[in-house]
Amino acid sequence: MSSRQIIVIGGGAAGFFAAIAAAEAGADVTLLEKSARFLDKVRISGGGRCNVTHACFEPREFMARYPRGGKALLGPFTKFSARDTVAWFEARGVKLKTEADGRMFPTTDSSQTIVDCLMNAAQKAGVKLRLNCAVESVVKNAEGKFELTLAGGEKISGDRLLLATGGCRAAAAGQMAVSLGHQIESPVPSLFTFQIESPWLRSLAGVSLELAEVSVPSAKLRERGPLLVTHWGLSGPAVLKISAWGARALHDLNYQFPLLVNWLPESNAEIIVRDFQARRESAGAKLLVNVPLFPLTARLWEQLVLAAGIARDTRWSALTRAQSQALAQQILRSEFSVTGKSLNKDEFVTCGGVKLGEVNFQTMESKLCPGLFFAGELLDIDGVTGGFNFQAAWTTGFIAGRALAA
Repeated sequence: MSSRQIIVIGGGAAGFFAAIAAAEAGADVTLLEKSARFLDKVRISGGGRCNVTHACFEPREFMARYPRGGKALLGPFTKFSARDTVAWFEARGVKLKTEADGRMFPTTDSSQTIVDCLMNAAQKAGVKLRLNCAVESVVKNAEGKFELTLAGGEKISGDRLLLATGGCRAAAAGQMAVSLGHQIESPVPSLFTFQIESPWLRSLAGVSLELAEVSVPSAKLRERGPLLVTHWGLSGPAVLKISAWGARALHDLNYQFPLLVNWLPESNAEIIVRDFQARRESAGAKLLVNVPLFPLTARLWEQLVLAAGIARDTRWSALTRAQSQALAQQILRSEFSVTGKSLNKDEFVTCGGVKLGEVNFQTMESKLCPGLFFAGELLDIDGVTGGFNFQAAWTTGFIAGRALAA
């Protein structure tokens, strides 16, 4: 049994998982959380259901879902994969289910199930859990111990230290890593939605599509997936994916750029125009706005017709060739000006963090400061939406925890 004193800073998913793994391996672990509650992000993620991981069990395929950090995670994923996460929770009485898009949730559809499971596992393993413990500073003394000064002036020390303080939204979040010799890749937002002022688009708030394609030609970005129109612009997986892959490029554009939307990405102009021709013959007397093209909703179809410059009282029989081309173009290439981003501040992910080259991914130990370990979003790792950020937290937390106790 190890009697090493281990301190974990950060009571989120990665910190908890690491603390449990270290304590279950026999280490003496104290976990410090600066706020009044543990596991806040776990509670609110996935709309309060907690998207624990993604049903993708091939490490190479899994690593491809990380705009930053995927290569570094390949080795760790062979040691602790999504399959291991499912098994870990099932062994502690929590069953997960897979939804059609691959996201995995507890069968209870409640994040509280995951919070309770982690709290119970930590208590059972003997982790000392401390809330309202903000760390003011950390130094490594001559004997190689880490000395921490807490906000109230209390001092504690440990043989090994894990930083799992979450994404570096503010430079201060990475301050402890910097004070121990590390460099931080500057943080920029990763998962965000687009603000668009277009009145006709905003009039469609609540409309969603199973599949659309969004592209930002100026940044050579293109993504497909479900799309949601909101009262501030566009959201949904297609937009979140493009925001993750384009995090730095879109930041450099100051979140102002032309966005193209293809509402029917499985089709093309030729097929659409042929479809129009068939309607001219079969529904000639009907108003164009009343006969939507499948699978477009009636509201979206009406706005696309009007945006193409076609009058509301136009009948199918009166549709000219030029109008036909204009409408097909509008369906395949609606252009909008993005004027900013909207952050879901609770589930907010940043790209940026501790430079990956400074960390040994076999153990998650610092290459610069022996005895210092990292896990979770503090590292310059971020995944697309769908359970990938949590899986990075479980994986890096587990590996760090085992190494801390070794």
